[in-house]
Amino acid sequence: MAIFEGEWLEEARAIIARYPEGRERSAVMPLLYLAQSVDGHVTRGALQEVASLIGVRTAEVEAVASFYTMLRLRPTGTHLIAVCTNLSCALRGASEVYEAAHRATGIPHGGEVSDDGDFTVHEEECLGVCEHAPVVQVNVANHDRVTPERVTEIVAALRGGEVPEPARGPAVDSFKTASRILAGLEPLDETLAEGANA
Repeated sequence: MAIFEGEWLEEARAIIARYPEGRERSAVMPLLYLAQSVDGHVTRGALQEVASLIGVRTAEVEAVASFYTMLRLRPTGTHLIAVCTNLSCALRGASEVYEAAHRATGIPHGGEVSDDGDFTVHEEECLGVCEHAPVVQVNVANHDRVTPERVTEIVAALRGGEVPEPARGPAVDSFKTASRILAGLEPLDETLAEGANA
């Protein structure tokens, strides 16, 4: 089944129209985010459709999609919890936070999505916020100096329909919404108003 049909095809065309003629390939990232907002991850079919829309080979689109960890090539839960385990975070207890995230969501190591479909826990190489270690991203929003207890509270809040306030920026209600924001299809402030602690 095609992803870019109906309203999504119109949005894809609007994204491509942002770029000058002959530079359509520059739309690859927002198109991949759009595809991710539809299925919750970038499917093989989406890679092919994006390639067709911007006139490049599927391998070129896949090279982009596989490089950036914000783009998920595997099924992803409603909420993506990414735990930074790089050096600064590791020295301040990131491994315990990562284990607590797995326990709270019920996802075993090697598992992709919780049984209820609500969560994916991802070990992130580096989130670039070493001074606030350990850092956890929830739907691409950073939470600073997270403890095992705090990540357990975050998971419980999300399970209860709340959106915990991040350290900076807007709270985003789902990974699909975060993908639409990254595609430039959702205004950041409106998402904040609708999604935060709704």
